[in-house]
Amino acid sequence: MTKLNNALTLFFSLLVEAMPFLLLGVLFSSVLLLFVDERKLVALVPKNPALAALSGSLIGCLFPVCECGNVPVARRLLVQGAPSAMAIGFLLAAPTVNPIVFWATYTAFRDQPEIVFLRLGCSLLIATIIGWIFSAQVDLRPLMQPAIARMMPAPLKPSKPSGYVGDGPVPELLQPGTFLLGQSGQPLRFDGLLQSSAVSSSVLSKPLAVRFQLMLENILQELRELGGVLIIGAAIASILQVTIPREWVLGLGQDQITSILAMMLLATIVSICSTVDAFFALSFASIFTTGSLLAFLVFGPMIDLKNIALLLSIFRGRAIVYLFAIAGQLTFVLALLVNIYLS
Repeated sequence: MTKLNNALTLFFSLLVEAMPFLLLGVLFSSVLLLFVDERKLVALVPKNPALAALSGSLIGCLFPVCECGNVPVARRLLVQGAPSAMAIGFLLAAPTVNPIVFWATYTAFRDQPEIVFLRLGCSLLIATIIGWIFSAQVDLRPLMQPAIARMMPAPLKPSKPSGYVGDGPVPELLQPGTFLLGQSGQPLRFDGLLQSSAVSSSVLSKPLAVRFQLMLENILQELRELGGVLIIGAAIASILQVTIPREWVLGLGQDQITSILAMMLLATIVSICSTVDAFFALSFASIFTTGSLLAFLVFGPMIDLKNIALLLSIFRGRAIVYLFAIAGQLTFVLALLVNIYLS
């Protein structure tokens, strides 16, 4: 009975903590859909995949949301045709690099300022590397949930000159695909990015009152969808917290390697929002190594049980496994280097 009460307390605590940030993220997502021309935003993204991933990571500085709020924004970016490197970089970095989290981390670790800057730098580095790796997948739709994949534009194929297939020229109207007649009388390919651009243009041309009404409807729809997923994730995290003995995790705190693994496991289970997780980590500062504290602060905002439930609204399971594995390995290596050379 005590465990049940503790689980319910943790469950409602996680919901109260996460729901305002989920609402903020859904609000950003709806504004992005109905009041911002994504074509101009996407056009500003560098063509180089590594630079695109870095720019997406840095855009996270402008969004004061935790991992609950950045998921709807990242989903909107992918649906509107943003490069996968940019969207993935934003998805992983935004919960950590925004000014609210930076201020909260500095407040908690003002006596260890190196942790504040290492958290920022490691999060940007890992998010950029993973975004760059995912850019190798030209068509991201096989890794997405079917509902999201259907809304995403098909990738363009710029590798061959227009009108040429195989060894000889082929008229464009004999090629597969959907075409429109352009102003100069030349055929224009309609599939791919142009499809989402047309949809975006039709929404932006509507009167302001209509767009506000559409924004409200979109907010309610995304809250119903992501709110249900958040409840499931919070329930799983609460149950695991009361069933796995915390003493078992704390017993691993002094070793350079096991302390990192223990804090990464703890970050995954407790699923604390990035805006307050620094104060939770501070309570372990006298027991655990510096590298393990850094691992907790970097890995938790990227992948935790509550966040996995939200990510499943965008990605298929194997894509989340890739994210989990790559982010986990990079976090472990960086935290181990900190333990060896800076502790």
